[in-house]
Amino acid sequence: MALLSPLVEASSRVAASGARLGKVCELATLLRGLTADEVRIATRYLSGELPQGRIGIGQAALAAAAAAAPAAEATLSIADVDEALTALAALKGSGSAARRTAALTSLLARATAAEQQFLLRLLSGELRQGALEGVMLEAIAQAANLPPASVRRAAMYAGDLGAVAAAALFQGERGLGQFQLQLFAPVAPMLAQTAPDAATALEELAGEAAFEWKMDGARIQVHKDGTEVRIYTRALNEITPALPEIVEVALQLPAGKLILDGEAIALDPRGRPRPFQVTMKRFGRRLEVDAMRASLPLSAFFFDCLRLGEDSLVELGTEQRVAALAQAVSEPLRVPRLVTSSPAAAQSFYEAALAAGHEGIMAKSLTAPYATGSRGADWFKIKRAHTLDLVVLAAEWGHGRRSGLLSNLHLGARNPASGEYVMLGKTFKGLTDAMLEWQTRELLARESRRDRYTVYVRPELVVEIAFSDLQASPRYPAGLALRLARVKAYRADKSAVGADTLDTVRKIFESQQQDSSEP
Repeated sequence: MALLSPLVEASSRVAASGARLGKVCELATLLRGLTADEVRIATRYLSGELPQGRIGIGQAALAAAAAAAPAAEATLSIADVDEALTALAALKGSGSAARRTAALTSLLARATAAEQQFLLRLLSGELRQGALEGVMLEAIAQAANLPPASVRRAAMYAGDLGAVAAAALFQGERGLGQFQLQLFAPVAPMLAQTAPDAATALEELAGEAAFEWKMDGARIQVHKDGTEVRIYTRALNEITPALPEIVEVALQLPAGKLILDGEAIALDPRGRPRPFQVTMKRFGRRLEVDAMRASLPLSAFFFDCLRLGEDSLVELGTEQRVAALAQAVSEPLRVPRLVTSSPAAAQSFYEAALAAGHEGIMAKSLTAPYATGSRGADWFKIKRAHTLDLVVLAAEWGHGRRSGLLSNLHLGARNPASGEYVMLGKTFKGLTDAMLEWQTRELLARESRRDRYTVYVRPELVVEIAFSDLQASPRYPAGLALRLARVKAYRADKSAVGADTLDTVRKIFESQQQDSSEP
């Protein structure tokens, strides 16, 4: 039974290594020494994921459990941790929060200091040791002595990298062959890079490209086989019972077998999109679905077809898949689309999407196959971004390559009514190595207090933040939170007094609400 400590040590070495080959070799060596079950778990852990998914552990529980004194020696096995987290995830009902905290504290008390840090980062979603999926795929291939292309292909269809790793190491090519595009086995969606504008996207795609409205809804994958329909989220969770109107739409489509990629979105009576968090109220709903459907109906819009009839289409080019989509789905159910090589035409299409209340457009290669889970150079998203000049209120110590540096920024705006700064969210995105060094030095010079993870500072530094939109959030005192925030630059020319206030933030939010309700 493999101990957790070698996995933690390997994770640390991977994080410290700047060389891709070194990361691959380190991970491959670790995987070769594990059983099939341990490989399934370790692969997920090293990718920053839990096999159990969300287990109901919040920051308060993590902070309370983190006070547990560490064990003097390593005795925890990988299986021990998985068993403990499975039991913890099963705790439900009255008093379950306290029981989860107690269970987590008990687990951490069995862990060494290094193991505690690893588990806390894993549970908080902040484990960033450099073992991204591409590196892990190469490590699996090396550990199993298989072609990387075979592992990548299996990973496209598996939805579970741990299962792919176990099959590769213990069953070889034959094991990987079991992973195919199948009905009711959802695949990771193809993802997009970001482009600043339509003209740049056209340059990247080298000529004519397909542009589609980017709707600010929730990604859905719809599988149909005769009278059976199942709907899956971006994270591959089934949500069929929560979306009966989309099930009805799928049942009315003429094709007997289908796999479609699209968006579910809540529209107002004028057909304009409601805010993203409004759409999300329908997801995961198990009770009073009919009442929610009546008050907040969802619409489905599709943009890709992965299977039509008996044929898998994922290895075909975009134009061929879209032709199949047009055959299977009527135009009102398809995302608006334009094929052009003209930057001016693409820009006009982008402006039309914004005028309709949507968040931007997608640009896609006409010949690219559907690369599930990939964020390659075949799809680009072009979105309108808001910016605010906000004040840094605190920062959290980084992990991995950012160890010893203040990384995750706590961002706030001054409330003119009270004079106090109100937190609006956090971000570690957009920070270069030089910015990390600079902000660590400058923030420590302004330190007012600290705890185990966070340094709180005097509200003096102003940073320009780009974000997609604002959403209602009970998590923060102002009731608002930044969505998809990233750092653009520090504003040395501005003092905290000159930064944007909470009034400005509220005006942006009100404008969003108005945009979603106007014809």
